[in-house]
Amino acid sequence: MRSPRAAIGLLATLLAVSLAGCGGPSGPAGSGGASPGLAADAALPTQVPTGTSLVIADQAEYQQVALRESGELAKLPFTAEFANFVGGPAILEAFRAGAADVAWVGDTPPIHALVAGEDVPIIFARQSRPESTQLAVTPGRPIRHLADLRGAKIAYAEGTAQQVAVLRALEKAGLRTSDVQLVRLQLDDFNDAVRTGQVDVAPLNEPRLTRFLAEAAPRGGGVIDPAETADTSSGLNYLYARRAVLADPAKAAALRAYVEHFLRSQEWVNNHPAEWVQGYYVRNQGISAADGQRIVDSLGRFSFPRLDAALMQRQQASIDVIERAGELPRRVTAADGFDTRFDQVIADAVAATAQLEPAGGGGR
Repeated sequence: MRSPRAAIGLLATLLAVSLAGCGGPSGPAGSGGASPGLAADAALPTQVPTGTSLVIADQAEYQQVALRESGELAKLPFTAEFANFVGGPAILEAFRAGAADVAWVGDTPPIHALVAGEDVPIIFARQSRPESTQLAVTPGRPIRHLADLRGAKIAYAEGTAQQVAVLRALEKAGLRTSDVQLVRLQLDDFNDAVRTGQVDVAPLNEPRLTRFLAEAAPRGGGVIDPAETADTSSGLNYLYARRAVLADPAKAAALRAYVEHFLRSQEWVNNHPAEWVQGYYVRNQGISAADGQRIVDSLGRFSFPRLDAALMQRQQASIDVIERAGELPRRVTAADGFDTRFDQVIADAVAATAQLEPAGGGGR
């Protein structure tokens, strides 16, 4: 495997230029460009040709560490290159530049890909506890309930899962976006903004939430009552991939294999929480073991929804939240953003992992 590497939007664009010179769009080493290839309704190939590679857009190095710690990284039947990003908007720019093949995101970035006219269908879903994303409050602000949000400055990043969390919270409070001040920031600026009082409230997922609480709680920082915000996030994460990559038979086979191996890595996390805390939260993210365990407990045991009508309806509900807030440039349909050929791949992988691991093996 090639060494993992970090990337941001500018680096992604530079990477696109370098990839463009590596081979034709339909070959294993190419960028998966627009030449005719595998039809969108054709069966997924199962054989990965030698020399096939995928550029995998990661966030906080989550995928690569999960694969490495679980032992699945060494088993991938293709060359994996990891590029680290912060948030869905940067990943969408990498997709547009042809600099990433598949990405790990929350539930909102695929919506904005649809809105932007980018064909980047969802190929895998993972469910965690929705309440793991909370609304953090800067020290000194008397905001502890959703009703207290009126007039507040709230960190806001369009195209991220945190966008929908904010909009759902406002709906629950009976507020409109005009009743608050939405401060548009990059996702990686949220922690500093709420820690220093540039904003009153910021939606934080893990491990950002734990980092904020460790520093701000002693100074009076906290969160809005979790019982009130528990259903403002879906708890869904997705893998989604460029259609041009799926049209390349070699890369489509690699994506099929990746879904299987990544799912197995997540089931390993389910069953080995102590090892995961040490491998990811302590060694990679620099969080204490106690805080890492708190994060693991807050996320709960992962499950892997089928890519079916029920999941599409949940995704449509998130689309509708953005539309009701007047933040959706045009109407889109959730079902258009899924590649259901991967549904059976997921079902088969779930069945296979159930045979490999004892039920509830990690006591998570």
